[in-house]
Amino acid sequence: MLTDFLPLFIMIVLAAGLAFSLLKLAEILGPHRPNLIKRMPYESGMDPVGTARERYTVKFYLVAMIFIVFDVEIVFLYPWAVSYRDFLEAGAGLGVLAVVVFFLIILAVGLLYDIKKGGLEFD
Repeated sequence: MLTDFLPLFIMIVLAAGLAFSLLKLAEILGPHRPNLIKRMPYESGMDPVGTARERYTVKFYLVAMIFIVFDVEIVFLYPWAVSYRDFLEAGAGLGVLAVVVFFLIILAVGLLYDIKKGGLEFD
């Protein structure tokens, strides 16, 4: 059983060895001329202003969570859309459609609630 995976393990070891050796070779043979300007943080071509340890507002995290929730929910719709024709042929098309419409209504209500609470307003 384990011998079936031996070529896979050999390929993983060879790929990791090649990656590590190429990185080390580039570090050894590549130019290394550090100076003060190269060590400065890069912020879109502008000089850094203030500290890099500023805190984000809670609003930033809430918008990120809202994005993740709706993004994941949309990903749930792809398998349904791909297999909907199979559901129609099996005679379960209307039932599956009703479940998906109910799912979308729940998403719409959540989005409307978020809009009403001002979750998507940026100052």
